[in-house]
Amino acid sequence: MTRRALVTGGSGAIGAAICARLGAAGAEVIVHANTQLARAEAVAAAIAEAGGKAHAIAFDVTDAAGTRAALEAMVEQSPIDILVNNAGVHDDAAFAGMSLEQWSRVIAVSLDGFYHVTRPLVMPMVAARWGRIISVTSVAAQLGNRGQVNYAAAKGALHAATRSLALELASRGVTVNAVAPGIVESEMSARTFDAEAIRRLVPMQRAGTPREIAEVVAFLASEAAGYVTGQVIGVNGGMA
Repeated sequence: MTRRALVTGGSGAIGAAICARLGAAGAEVIVHANTQLARAEAVAAAIAEAGGKAHAIAFDVTDAAGTRAALEAMVEQSPIDILVNNAGVHDDAAFAGMSLEQWSRVIAVSLDGFYHVTRPLVMPMVAARWGRIISVTSVAAQLGNRGQVNYAAAKGALHAATRSLALELASRGVTVNAVAPGIVESEMSARTFDAEAIRRLVPMQRAGTPREIAEVVAFLASEAAGYVTGQVIGVNGGMA
């Protein structure tokens, strides 16, 4: 049976790796982007070239009405079996100088986006008695990080939401988990952490790869993870 997977933020480094891995596992992948539709289309094309099935879609997860309309159109075609809430943004600043706009934007994408995307898909999963909901969070939610009070708050809230929603859906065949990456190779991390900082912060003394995050997400999305729910799994080289 082919499972259908939606990956929000699928045009970024981690999201693209998750999409590729789910596609390789046989899922039909919907690669989501907000403004970077061309990048999402490139990810979908790469999956198709590798023999998988994928297509791209663009909508703003902070827009409740627009998100619902996009999801309703998807579900009319076929149910979404696997949801990966990967969309998120950084807007870093020391808290004393953090603007309301910086606070609100980060919360809106990660936390409001979780609500806007997940809620419309829950009951179809319950009706099917099968579903996988996985949120990509951050080690910042577990350890904290200077300049990221907004980001840590948003991702920490997702940990709490994950545990609570898992309890609500545990008897319905739907699992709910989170994956909390540490420092992962990307353009953003390269600008933020030099080699010395990584050696100091990460016990394994290297950054993780997007593929290593994707492997854990793929496991949680699989049949093999049917007894795993309500968990926050760190993939961080020993940071926490």
